[in-house]
Amino acid sequence: MQTKHVDVLVIGAGPAGTVAAGIIHKSGLKVHVVEKEKFPRFVIGESLLPRCMEALEEAGLLDAVKTKGFQEKFGAKFVRGKEFCDFNFQEQFSNGYKWTWQVPRGDFDNTLAEEVQRQGVPIDFETTVTDIKFEGSDSTTTVVDKDGNSSLIKARFIVDSSGYGRVIPRLFNLDKPSNLPPRKSMFAHIQDPNRLKYEEPNRIMVVVHQPKTWIWVIPFSTGISSLGFVGDPEFFADHADKTPEEQLRFLINSEPHLKERFGDQEFVFAPKTLEGWSVTTEQFFGDGFVLTGNVTEFLDPMFSSGVTLATASSQRAAGLVIRQLQKGEQIDWKKEFVDPTMQGVDVFRTYVMGWYDGTLHDIFFAKEINEDFKRQICSVLAGYVWDKENPFVKKHDRAVKSLAEVIRINREQEKIK
Repeated sequence: MQTKHVDVLVIGAGPAGTVAAGIIHKSGLKVHVVEKEKFPRFVIGESLLPRCMEALEEAGLLDAVKTKGFQEKFGAKFVRGKEFCDFNFQEQFSNGYKWTWQVPRGDFDNTLAEEVQRQGVPIDFETTVTDIKFEGSDSTTTVVDKDGNSSLIKARFIVDSSGYGRVIPRLFNLDKPSNLPPRKSMFAHIQDPNRLKYEEPNRIMVVVHQPKTWIWVIPFSTGISSLGFVGDPEFFADHADKTPEEQLRFLINSEPHLKERFGDQEFVFAPKTLEGWSVTTEQFFGDGFVLTGNVTEFLDPMFSSGVTLATASSQRAAGLVIRQLQKGEQIDWKKEFVDPTMQGVDVFRTYVMGWYDGTLHDIFFAKEINEDFKRQICSVLAGYVWDKENPFVKKHDRAVKSLAEVIRINREQEKIK
């Protein structure tokens, strides 16, 4: 059986895997990537956050993305009926990138993978990991290509960035359920020739459809937009007798703004559904491996945290792998990887839960909000969830709940007046 010898095996060629591969390769270590799918392939998670730009830059991938002409994203707009709240990344509290992109993920991920290969990192597409055996920190991984041929990859370290594939957690029974309730999404790409009438080309728009059901609208530079409904599974069960296209068309026409903008526009592909995405794992690392991106924990589409958590965790992990393999350092993986990774996850979790329980609705749609608070919250929405100078990061749960309570009290006092 053919055997390859590398320093680092990266599982998965999505944003997490390519960021890890790019950074580790730049250090001089020998990297090899295996990817189960054929690229380009469709995946959700199309609205990036500015924080992920730093990871792309360190991995040497940013310039390649810039050449693709993706839709620039400067902020986020939240809408509830006739109320709205705008967040402009130029006005955020934290130092960092003030913009990012909205991307069809098939094209975006393929761009990253092509650039990593151009830099000298081989990627085996349509290749599935079937077994991993560890001998201390060294490993032997069995992979099978699309033609059924098996081969071995011997590595000093594995970075598992396999996303929903969750290779190591599944092989070693490390999966455990998330503490977030199950939710479902129905979405499609749709023609959007009227976008300029609504001044919505360069930001994501989030519409409150019902208290616990929301809609994303993500315009691309192609003239197509991604549109999706997210809510409890029961919300979609009310229309289970319809075809997916009939169901999504009905939902679009039930929201006045969407009906006016998209009611008679064509779907680019038949509507898709996704559910049961919130998951976590028993451990994020072990002797000879680390998990990054969605393999660790995926929360929810709200606030578009997925790619940022994926790339930032891979950026952090890659630096630690280099220190361990190249410099011989003893890495405290819990302190230097798990704790900061979970800090970012926990900050986003506070905001996701605050959205669904209505706390953030009170804040976002308040008649008046302190501009300093708004800038600090804007930084969280930009992905700067590790900036502990920001009170809405450092004391995220307390800060969000306290601000919402003050807003509610002021609102009640206004009613009395």
